[in-house]
Amino acid sequence: MSIVTRQILNALGVSFVLSLLLPAVIFFIFPLSDWKLLWEKMVMGLPFVIFLPSLVITAGLIYGAVSGMFFKRQLQRVDEGLYLLEQGRLPIQPEAYPISELGTMVERMNQIHKQINEQTKLSQKMANEKAVDQEKQIQEIVSQERNRLARELHDSVSQQLFAASMFMSAITESQTDIDKTEMKQFKVVEEMIHQSQLEMRALLLHLRPFALKGKTLQAGMKELLEELAQKVTMDIDWKVEAVTLDKGIEDHLFRILQESISNTLRHAKASSLEVLLIVRDGLIIFRITDDGIGFNAEDAKAGSYGLQNMHERAVELGGTMQLVSVPNKGTKLEVKIPLIHTGGDHDD
Repeated sequence: MSIVTRQILNALGVSFVLSLLLPAVIFFIFPLSDWKLLWEKMVMGLPFVIFLPSLVITAGLIYGAVSGMFFKRQLQRVDEGLYLLEQGRLPIQPEAYPISELGTMVERMNQIHKQINEQTKLSQKMANEKAVDQEKQIQEIVSQERNRLARELHDSVSQQLFAASMFMSAITESQTDIDKTEMKQFKVVEEMIHQSQLEMRALLLHLRPFALKGKTLQAGMKELLEELAQKVTMDIDWKVEAVTLDKGIEDHLFRILQESISNTLRHAKASSLEVLLIVRDGLIIFRITDDGIGFNAEDAKAGSYGLQNMHERAVELGGTMQLVSVPNKGTKLEVKIPLIHTGGDHDD
């Protein structure tokens, strides 16, 4: 039951009771000489005994409707304030409420917003500091592991491919009595070895850690998506606005992008991918959309470590993550983070 209906019914009930109780008290104190006068006395074409309750009930109906609409508007304003608070914002202009109790509620909402704001600042600052420390450790570990892996690949696989290439070249140059078919086959094998050498060199050049390594989020996203576009047949579009973010936020968003792309490549069977990074109304909006086969989002949330990890990263920054997936229609992942400048260092 709506508040307007409730106010109208309450006012009608009170009015009806008063229309019976007040005349009864008055007539009890000042009794009439003849009760027929109540029916014989006409007011506006109605007997007085009917006119009085009708008048009181009509007044109660009007009062109930007006008061119900008034309280409804006040509660709607409070509800709008709660919605903005849920989004991490408050109205720009302070709301003035004629009802003191609602004004007290708004004051408490302001205090809650301040507390959430301070907690978000602290959380983002801690994430920023943690990301900086972790990145230094990861860069050192990954750099050592990358060098070790590159060295082993070069000393084993690359050397073996080089030896095989030299051996095939020696065979094709020394054997003059082999027919054209065999020579063609030797050439094919030699070309395959040569191509494998080129791919091995490319692999050694691309050995690098997953972190941004001093790049901005925009530069890292562009490099990752451009490289992905060259390696897959998927249509990839992106819109990335230039915005200065703390290192912790950049690191978390970049890893969310990597995890989402990994899920798309492994499971979605998509033909297109769209990435959006914008700032609107004090919120960082990060959206990744594909047109793949989709899945049941509720079932996936319970069993997917990747989705849980992305959700935890968004919450750690004081934000939210929404996942919408429709079978055979695609998947949309949207992360919203409050943009709060903590004054931390930013790696350009």
